[in-house]
Amino acid sequence: MKFRDMPYKRPELETLRGAYASLTERFPKAASADEQYALILEHEKLSDRFATMETLAEIRQSINTTDPFYEGEVAFFDENEPLVSDWQQCFYRVVADSQFRAALEEKTGAIFFKNIEIALRSFSSAVIDLCQRENALTTEYENLLASAKINFQGGVYNLSEMQKFTIGSDRAVRKAAWEKIAGFFTDNAARLDALYDELVQNRTEQAHRLGYENFVQLGYDRLGRNCYGPEEIAAFRKLVVRDVVPVVSRFKAAQAKRLGVDHLMFWDDTCQYPDGNPKPVGDRDALVDAAQKMYREMSPQTGEFFDFMKQNELFDLESKKGKAGGGYCTSIPDYHSPFIFSNFNGTAGDVDVLTHEAGHAFADYTARANPLSELRCPTMDGAETHSMSMELFSRPWDNLFFGDAAERFHVYQLETAFDFIPYGTLVDHFQTEMYEHPELTPAQRHEKWLELEHLYRPWIDFGELPYFSIGGGWQRQHHIYSDPLYYIDYCLAQTTALEFWTASEKDWHEAFSRYLTFVQAGGTKTYLQLCQLGALRSPFEDGTLRDVGEAVEKYTTK
Repeated sequence: MKFRDMPYKRPELETLRGAYASLTERFPKAASADEQYALILEHEKLSDRFATMETLAEIRQSINTTDPFYEGEVAFFDENEPLVSDWQQCFYRVVADSQFRAALEEKTGAIFFKNIEIALRSFSSAVIDLCQRENALTTEYENLLASAKINFQGGVYNLSEMQKFTIGSDRAVRKAAWEKIAGFFTDNAARLDALYDELVQNRTEQAHRLGYENFVQLGYDRLGRNCYGPEEIAAFRKLVVRDVVPVVSRFKAAQAKRLGVDHLMFWDDTCQYPDGNPKPVGDRDALVDAAQKMYREMSPQTGEFFDFMKQNELFDLESKKGKAGGGYCTSIPDYHSPFIFSNFNGTAGDVDVLTHEAGHAFADYTARANPLSELRCPTMDGAETHSMSMELFSRPWDNLFFGDAAERFHVYQLETAFDFIPYGTLVDHFQTEMYEHPELTPAQRHEKWLELEHLYRPWIDFGELPYFSIGGGWQRQHHIYSDPLYYIDYCLAQTTALEFWTASEKDWHEAFSRYLTFVQAGGTKTYLQLCQLGALRSPFEDGTLRDVGEAVEKYTTK
């Protein structure tokens, strides 16, 4: 079904509450594992239906944040999703206590129960009021950023549209664009500080009510991390400083030389070439057609997937006034349909969407046959591996998107991919500090961001740039507000994706076959088990980042 034809109807909460109460009562009385499994499948239908309506509302509100109807519907879900989670938790408790658990695990797999146990300790009715408020705060943050109307060079642009000016060939324009962006954040500084402070206090109180020392471990549990914890991530951060930062520093020295500048400034950081970064050829429709050709040639599975996406118009790609910023892929369960949201702006990022977000969408499409929603998607480290690896597996077809500039794009792509790891690790380290020290003031938070910038990105110089020079740049990173402690998943996944890339340089088809195996496992294995399944080294293993960095540097300097 085409996205525009998917009907939306607000869920009837009392009906849903009654259905879950009935399931929860009937489950312990069931006489066999088969009967209990049938009740689990009833739960799946209820869960998928609610998720479908919530997702439709969120997509349509993000497409037009000024639409009063869907603004109201998102507010409805912000308030009531925690209530539904509580009803689901009651059901999960009786499932976890099943007298037929061993037999059920033969049907669901052990990880189904492991993930339920993590979910049970990370939520209870004691935090419903805080979750409702948290949802409202993150929605306000996203709408605040979407409201940006920046006057620049005779036009009015949102934050997504301004990005094209920050990476162009004219250094003065890049700086001026960042000054305008900084002006928006300066104008909204008080509210941005207040929103984050309330989010930190809110999440900290949730942790305390649930028996955690602070939000850090609660955040890990909310993300379903089931094979590592904060200690492993802290060790990974040290490896990034040791093995990644020096390589990227060399990249930045070469970049400054290419740009013909003595000293790289913040407004130079994302401009790789003096005549500007590689740009895709063609408009939105041309790029989608090129992606369809690529996916059809890549494999029968990817071709079928992308034909389905195009036929059912499961994209909203163009940047528009009132549209939320950024990009994402999400799932509409009842229609077995992924959906890709983005803001095309004429940069290489447009192609990233058709590979990165399509990597997510392909994985979602592949897993849709699994009747258990809890097993369709792995934890986000695995899910981001789906997307980041697809960006790199698409390289043989990049001439469709970039023409004669394809090889230049390949160098740009690898440098920026490896360059991302220190930034993503900085975001994670910053968030960890914020939740370990919730008493910090807004000024102290800005100071901590600058301190960590010097550790992970020593080449960055903000000069006199407003707001960014005092450490306010973290406030433009949506995940810090809306998806706490998520960002390190990108860094682990980037490492894994670059491992797939090094393998593809030797034998693309063999590497892609391993990637398909990784994707097809869905959420039936932990992230580290998926790495083993794909014949990959763990990102936590000493030497993995070093070896990946050596391969990237060898390619980009050949």
